[in-house]
Amino acid sequence: GAARARRGASARARAAKGTVSIGYKDRAYSKASRSPAKDAPSLLSNVEELRLLSRLEQAGLLTAAENAGVTLTAIERSGLLTLVEKLGLASAAVDRSTPTLLTGLALVLYALGPAAVYVLPEDSTGLVVLQAVVAAVSVLGGSAALGGAALLGKLQG
Repeated sequence: GAARARRGASARARAAKGTVSIGYKDRAYSKASRSPAKDAPSLLSNVEELRLLSRLEQAGLLTAAENAGVTLTAIERSGLLTLVEKLGLASAAVDRSTPTLLTGLALVLYALGPAAVYVLPEDSTGLVVLQAVVAAVSVLGGSAALGGAALLGKLQG
């Protein structure tokens, strides 16, 4: 009991210092240093540094959003913030792999449009409409994913 408590306290102290021992009981096979501050980008600092909010204001996007009915109160009432939290989108914004994943998604979506046009036959009006819809969705989705990847990459520094 007491030895286990000492080992646990010692492991917590090493983890707090940024060094983690990997091994069995008291024998450490390797030590790894980690720096949580270095791994996670300072998203809010980068938003401030890029003057993103003042650029939104100058472009009139906030006024346009308000005129369209998108206000903070409307967002709060819709439960959108809870949904963002449940889907883990807030943590994805600071994950350094997210821009790469979004770029990959964009490339897949860009390839999907031409593939659908090539694979789907043009035997009926419905299939031609389906080709057009798949192509449009893949181009719009790919563009949104690529834009999101670029924005997150810029915000993450």
